[in-house]
Amino acid sequence: MTLLEKFGDFIESHNNTKFDALLIHHARRALLDWQAALLAGSNTQAANRLRAAFSDELSSTGLCSIAGVAPRASARTAAFVNGSISHIAEFDDIYRDGAYHTGCPTISAVFSLAQSKHSSLDELLRAIIIGYEVSNRISRVIQPSHYVYFHTTGTVGVFGASAACAALLKLNSIQACNAMAIAGTFASGLQEAFRSDSMTKPMHAGHAAEVGLSAALAANAGMTGANNLLEGEAGFGAAMSKAPRWNELFEDLGEDFSISKMTFKNHGCCGHTFPAIDGVGYLIQAHNIQATNIKRIRIGAYRPTVEVCAYRHPKTPFEAKFSLSYTVAARIILGKVREKAFLPIHFSNQDIFTLEEKVELYIDQECADRFPKRRSAKIEIELNDGSIFKHYQLTRHGDPDDPLSDQELMDKFFELVEPRIGTAMTEELAQLIMSAENIKIEEITNLWRGV
Repeated sequence: MTLLEKFGDFIESHNNTKFDALLIHHARRALLDWQAALLAGSNTQAANRLRAAFSDELSSTGLCSIAGVAPRASARTAAFVNGSISHIAEFDDIYRDGAYHTGCPTISAVFSLAQSKHSSLDELLRAIIIGYEVSNRISRVIQPSHYVYFHTTGTVGVFGASAACAALLKLNSIQACNAMAIAGTFASGLQEAFRSDSMTKPMHAGHAAEVGLSAALAANAGMTGANNLLEGEAGFGAAMSKAPRWNELFEDLGEDFSISKMTFKNHGCCGHTFPAIDGVGYLIQAHNIQATNIKRIRIGAYRPTVEVCAYRHPKTPFEAKFSLSYTVAARIILGKVREKAFLPIHFSNQDIFTLEEKVELYIDQECADRFPKRRSAKIEIELNDGSIFKHYQLTRHGDPDDPLSDQELMDKFFELVEPRIGTAMTEELAQLIMSAENIKIEEITNLWRGV
């Protein structure tokens, strides 16, 4: 059997599975976090422009909701637009071992499909678990070489979206295999898109969501794909990874589900900055360090942190979210690196500017060798009086070995959602996602559509 055929069997074997309560709870956490990221991005300039681009496809008769407007669209359009919007604010979840934002492509696709099919929340949660499992496994075995040039969310995201949609449609093993095979031929997303201030990066997630949904619908109608697309001589692995570890792909499949090992962001910026932000935060709190007493901050990190997060003195929110010097300085001066840290007023904050000048970033070989399974940073803060404080931040708060509690995740949800839809609707939305059973997706979208 080919690799995708085995995944097809896995998907079909779970068509009527009732997952245990703990696994469903993890799926609810993922859905809650995706919802927060979606609404956080819904009133941005990029979201406005995306909706304008698809304005001729929005109407009162559409089946699926798009964040930020009352008119609806087709499932495919909604998947693309919501998938893009949910990746704008940089608050979406991460599968650490695969350097992959799973939720944006996977949930955006299957959420829109579920709404169009009048599916229940229970059916949606089951499909989310399957989509996460398939794509997280693929993302893990193609790293770290894949991440040199490719944006995993755009590439592997097509498998998460197609697998989740195949699960929701209850496709048989052959159809599910075809859905993933069709989707895989459209995998794309280059890292250059987020090494400059462009609006392209979020569209990678949207494209993956649309591709995966379209592929599942096509497979359901009888379209076929190359079932050896992953391991084939001219396939996904050969083109996009130096040495994919296909032998590891199915270890503990069906027994150990990766949705329980997701990273939920504690800061509103690129995840590669998190170890440094957390490590600096630890030192300033542990030693009561004041910003005015700091002479120098040295940060040793793994390679993508240095290559992707090299902006200094950012002028736009995008640059700021991919600036290690800015986010570290903002953590010290502002106390948090959430939405308010990326308001334009802070880009001219003299205290942040001064502190940024004291930040030195370099590649630490130990941190580099541990990537992607460890997201670490070595922090050294030197004070004006010659005192030096060091800390090795081995992980990020929010990673599976130091996870956000349910309360922390809920606090983040309220911080992002409440300003958009108000307290009452935020409370109701949280209750539906985390507790409700046998409701239709429409009951969720009714709380935020058009807000």
